[in-house]
Amino acid sequence: MAGLIGARPTSRLRRQLAEAGGLAGLVLAAVEPSVGRPTGVRHRIALAVELVRRGLGQTLPATPLLDSPGAVRDYLRLGIGLSPHEVFAVLFLDAQHRLLTLEEMFRGTVSQTSVYPREVVRRALGLNASAVVFAHNHPSGSAEPSAADRKLTAALRDALALVDVHVLDHLVVTRQRVFSFAEAGLL
Repeated sequence: MAGLIGARPTSRLRRQLAEAGGLAGLVLAAVEPSVGRPTGVRHRIALAVELVRRGLGQTLPATPLLDSPGAVRDYLRLGIGLSPHEVFAVLFLDAQHRLLTLEEMFRGTVSQTSVYPREVVRRALGLNASAVVFAHNHPSGSAEPSAADRKLTAALRDALALVDVHVLDHLVVTRQRVFSFAEAGLL
């Protein structure tokens, strides 16, 4: 890490890590909105996080970007798990379940976001998607789906079924954990 941020493990860096609760806390502090521009270590970490996000967001020709459940989970933990507000994203997949695109479709407040099934259906049809995976984060840190999450998943699944788009999963993402509706038998 010291090589990345250009610092030796000084007492100041150790103190910053301890105050932030470790590296994950320091990364979160670097990406959260703050007054003014981040300086020093926070600035370098914010740049590193942005570089990783942009790299993961690029489509790689003839190379599956998200080729395993673990890769999807890691990508989402980094992509939306660190967000200080709720984000609802959709992975649109082709008939062979290859990633067409991952899009952040809706953004909300600290504890909720509004999701419109009509917009999800319209985008799926526009991309000629055959399947989707939903993902949203819980900034609170609890990966357990709420009753509203379950109701929304059912409404989205029913709407997409009308146009032959299969819902493979709905993932609830936090910084440290990802809950899968499919694995829990909720789909």
